[in-house]
Amino acid sequence: MSKIDWDSLGFDAYRTRTVVKSHFKDGAWSPVESTETFSFTLDPFAQVNHYAISCFEGLKAFTQKDGKVVIFRPEENARRMKRTADYLGMPCPSEEMFIKMCEDCIKGNLEFLPPYGHKASLYLRPLLFGVHPQMQLVPYPEAVFAVMCAPAGSYYGEHLRTFTAVIPGDFDRAAPHGSGSYKVGANYAATFRPYKMAHDQGYTELLFLNSGTREFVDEFGSSNFFGIKDNKYITPLSDSVLPSITNKSLQTVAEDLGMTVEKRPIPLDELDTFEEAGACGTAVVITPMARIDIKPVLGAEEVTRSFVFRPDNTVGPACNALYKRLTGIQFGEIEDTHGWCHKVDL
Repeated sequence: MSKIDWDSLGFDAYRTRTVVKSHFKDGAWSPVESTETFSFTLDPFAQVNHYAISCFEGLKAFTQKDGKVVIFRPEENARRMKRTADYLGMPCPSEEMFIKMCEDCIKGNLEFLPPYGHKASLYLRPLLFGVHPQMQLVPYPEAVFAVMCAPAGSYYGEHLRTFTAVIPGDFDRAAPHGSGSYKVGANYAATFRPYKMAHDQGYTELLFLNSGTREFVDEFGSSNFFGIKDNKYITPLSDSVLPSITNKSLQTVAEDLGMTVEKRPIPLDELDTFEEAGACGTAVVITPMARIDIKPVLGAEEVTRSFVFRPDNTVGPACNALYKRLTGIQFGEIEDTHGWCHKVDL
């Protein structure tokens, strides 16, 4: 293995040493296996190949200031995967099994765990997918659960700087009463094309409105939305929004910092009143927004409205404080008073 430049890590697939996996069949999970074979063998008729019967999670392991290795809130990811698996009609590992396999993945890939001091982490990607061969549109209790990992820095290649986003008038993220609040792979597949179009025009993010009426802010394609005004942390309340563990943590951190937290519908016009706005999620932590444009047709040139939060492209004081507080807890620089960091015994 060549020497890793811990300070230049982005957010990419990275060939590490081992993958940890188990197969659910005939009502039971197989013994957990750690393998250096980076491939899955699937029947051509496996459900995942035809009907996208899969879900995933994302969480991070950190080397803390005192040398301890911790996973940030893994029980929350285990519970969220269970909720998604139930929605898809899939078997799901227990919370204990989920966390143990995440620990095993870390232990099998310790040389890829960034040391303290580089603002980097080991990103864990638990994946659950249906493997039973069938063509009928019914769930079947056979699945593979696997945990893989990759060393990761910032999702956008740089820590805490402002970006621009666009609200596309001709694309929706999730249907009312649909799968938007679940972490199913198909939700992300639908954003690949509009993301490519947005990136080609210089935008970093896509912000979607509620699909039913297009009156309210829903979430970004990759993460949750939050806005800051009058010392308030405001984030959408919507049945179509994925319950982000980072957003949940930031709401608590905001209260620790003396802010008021409001989780409620956010009318589109209210974007004009925010002093700061951003995206938040495991991969990005916080991505502050400098500006959000509205384009009736994403591929066309016309911009009908712009919401400007940081005209000088600087990061606002609230985003700075929230980011430093949360990452300070993750890296062991600030006391973990909420018990979020799960210690890994190496």
